[in-house]
Amino acid sequence: MPTSTSLSRRTFVAGATAAAAARQALTAKSAARIVGANERLHVGVIGAGGNANGHMRALKRLAEPDNVEIAAVCDIYDPRREAAAEFTGGKPFKDYRRLLEHSGLDYVTISVPEHWHAPITLDAADAGLHVYVEKPLTYSIDEGLAVVKKVRSTGIALQCGIQGMSDDSYQTAADLIKQGAIGKVVMAHIDYSRNHLEDFWVRDPDPDVKPGVNLDWKTYLGKAKKRPWDPARFFSWRRYWDYSGGIATDLFVHRLARIVRACGLTVPSRVVATGGQYFFNGGAEVPDTFNALLEYPEGVNVLLVSSLANQSKIRHVIRGNKGTIEFSRDGFSLEPEPIHKSDVQARLHKKGGGEDMALHHHNLHNAIRAGEALKCDAEFAFNVSMACQMTVESFRKKKSLAWDRRRQRIVKT
Repeated sequence: MPTSTSLSRRTFVAGATAAAAARQALTAKSAARIVGANERLHVGVIGAGGNANGHMRALKRLAEPDNVEIAAVCDIYDPRREAAAEFTGGKPFKDYRRLLEHSGLDYVTISVPEHWHAPITLDAADAGLHVYVEKPLTYSIDEGLAVVKKVRSTGIALQCGIQGMSDDSYQTAADLIKQGAIGKVVMAHIDYSRNHLEDFWVRDPDPDVKPGVNLDWKTYLGKAKKRPWDPARFFSWRRYWDYSGGIATDLFVHRLARIVRACGLTVPSRVVATGGQYFFNGGAEVPDTFNALLEYPEGVNVLLVSSLANQSKIRHVIRGNKGTIEFSRDGFSLEPEPIHKSDVQARLHKKGGGEDMALHHHNLHNAIRAGEALKCDAEFAFNVSMACQMTVESFRKKKSLAWDRRRQRIVKT
């Protein structure tokens, strides 16, 4: 884990105030238990695959500084569930609904395929539990609207796993842009590319898997199309439209969130996406190359670029008429346009925080205890997720699409 996750008890106490502050932060509508500054937080981990293991490691690292413990774990695949229980000491559950009934839980971490994000989040909120749900917020835009409505009505704290928002570079850039440091923002472009040696996002099936014996395939499918057992659809689910938005919802959400936060954007008014399976032909449904152009009502165009067969980078920049902000691994630089060197100050920002699960959980802990502002709350996560989902719809329909803000629905342009 990065060194930025090293959180002392003193740091934790400084970030948490008295329980009275937490009572102020949680609305009267919320059924969530009020947690005092010195009380232990009890977490239920739903999902025990690869990404969930990252959450479990982060939470164990935070056990002492944040006074938190994993009290329960859940997975529909027996070997994963048993391994998670052994690693964490949490009580194992096969059915997440039984985990939600487990006495004393304060929040759940949801790290499962995308088509299950909304059902589990909604049930957790109804159970009075706070939520850390992996990105994207939900599988569909309609589900996202339902989750935002539920969070508002219950008053729970919801953190979405776009953990790059725990890097302060984007909020710092937002503050500078609001001050007019680069003038009027007109466009931004950013990428997330990789180069897979063989086929992309392929995970070898566990040879010991036995559907109906140690794996609940019916539950896995949920509301997705009913299909016969297919190990590829379970172990390599990101490759299939039934459970994932591919590059858009797995990769672009991370990059677009940076631009949305820095530029203060809401939801796009229009999008168009292109791409395809230009290199790999191993049976994936989602494209290996994907690009999208988003037009925002704030007068900003955003270009998103990705290929899983070439990892050469493009500059991650926000362009204003007076200057340009360029993001890097270390933070960002601000450079004036040549004709504005006399009135625009060049700057360098060294990032604080980082793209880090532990920091993201730490922020949620402080939100639960003391009402600290969340780095990636439900409404922000919806704005980013729905934009990426619009690009998927544009690609699949081969249409330029618009968002009807009044009716909250996609329309053809």
